Amino acid sequence: MKYAVIAIAGTQFLIEENQSITVTELGLKEGEKSSTDQVLLIVDGDKTQVGIPTVDKASVEFEVLKNYLGDKTKIFRYKGKSRYRKASGFRAHLTDIKILKINN
Repeated sequence: MKYAVIAIAGTQFLIEENQSITVTELGLKEGEKSSTDQVLLIVDGDKTQVGIPTVDKASVEFEVLKNYLGDKTKIFRYKGKSRYRKASGFRAHLTDIKILKINN
């Protein structure tokens, strides 16, 4: 079994080939293919490669499946006795990607 730890958009993910993951928006269009060289660890059966900080000549190829807005998070501020109330919300821009190949 081959898996890797990569860093995308400031977050680390444990991935396998043909796996789909959700990351923060990458600025790529749907259907576009790309790769990253921020591979921190690769495990291929008995062989393990640990990067310092990244593994040399390693990359991960992926394809953008979908760009969308996440669920809305409601934020409410309240201060007692002064009648201060303020409500707002936040929706994260997310991207679903599919891992195509782990190169080492």
